[in-house]
Amino acid sequence: MSWTWPTGREVTWATDMTSGEPVLLLALLVSHGQEVLYMPGRLVNRASDGYRGEGKTDARDAYVIADQARVRRDLRPTRPGDEAAIELKLLTGRRSDLVEDRTRVVNRLRGTLLSMFPALERALDVTNAGPLKLLTGYQTPAVIRRAGVARLTKWLANRKVRSAKDLAEVAVEAAARQHTAVPGEKTIAKLVHTLAEEVMALNAHTSELDKLIEGRFREHELADIGATLGAEFLAAVGGDLDEFDSPDALAAFAGVAPAPRDSGKVSGNLHRPVTYHRRLQRVFYTSALVSVRYDPNSRQFYDRNARGREEARPGRARPRPPTCQRHLGPDPRPTVLRSDTADGYGRLTTALGSLERPPDERRRLLQAGCRDKAHLQARPRSLGGRGRAYHGCPPPARPCPDRV
Repeated sequence: MSWTWPTGREVTWATDMTSGEPVLLLALLVSHGQEVLYMPGRLVNRASDGYRGEGKTDARDAYVIADQARVRRDLRPTRPGDEAAIELKLLTGRRSDLVEDRTRVVNRLRGTLLSMFPALERALDVTNAGPLKLLTGYQTPAVIRRAGVARLTKWLANRKVRSAKDLAEVAVEAAARQHTAVPGEKTIAKLVHTLAEEVMALNAHTSELDKLIEGRFREHELADIGATLGAEFLAAVGGDLDEFDSPDALAAFAGVAPAPRDSGKVSGNLHRPVTYHRRLQRVFYTSALVSVRYDPNSRQFYDRNARGREEARPGRARPRPPTCQRHLGPDPRPTVLRSDTADGYGRLTTALGSLERPPDERRRLLQAGCRDKAHLQARPRSLGGRGRAYHGCPPPARPCPDRV
């Protein structure tokens, strides 16, 4: 690669990947003082639409990346990261894979157990250690009934399961509700046993990774955030915040700041950004949800904003006017008081899912002796583009028995 460093010429490299296969090449370039720009794959895909041709090849993508790196000035350079930040990025990435695998196996375990023993699947939380330990030894209703509460309690207690007696009573009670064996019960029981052991193994691997992440994270002085979210934050920003000129720049990078779409006289048109760091946004949103639960100041701020949103809503639920109550009974559909009409006074409107009465309401009218078609198909009266007002039954062409 010596030909790429001509004397007196400045060379700029650009890539759409910063992890995986090109890590060695990027480390080589950075160690030799070369400028390496990063262009996300989403930007490459959108920029390709502005070039002639519709083909998708590696050579075309390389040309687009090189041309964009030549003309654009907003691409972020790739710098040598902090060793601890790189380790945290690897560890958190591995943890995310394990969590996804555990979720997939837990869902498969629930589906398999549901096909054989629905009562036990409904009674157990298969994400906890106790129910998983139970499923490694007892899976079918007949086996659990034969074991009984005392034997199950002793078996679980020997394996250091907390609340062993309560868990045994729940399992025996669920087994007492089912006395029918499904076809292939033995094979399903083996699958449940295998899946339960897989979930326990994934839980053990995740716990080991959590300890490694916490130990590496404690080397950084980052307060007021947990080890897992803090490690993901450091992995996303590269170990420090020197690349960001202001908090607004960090918010824009994480996608928590709205992106304006103004044109001409239209201003204040804010939308959700398209290009942002997904994992960093998850860190901010998760930490916000946790702070609402445990921090009084965050909870007070959230409740105040929630009350403001509630007061700003244009409609409020209102009961149905007492018109034709003998025919229709209680109204399951909410009526709202609209305040966005042209005259500004608001009108009583109803959120009708259909212009005609539902079949159950027509059935009530028929049972009441009403045979008037217009009565049975009561439509809301139009308000000239400002909504619909529902005032009960229209005047029927033939008197209704309830109105005589």
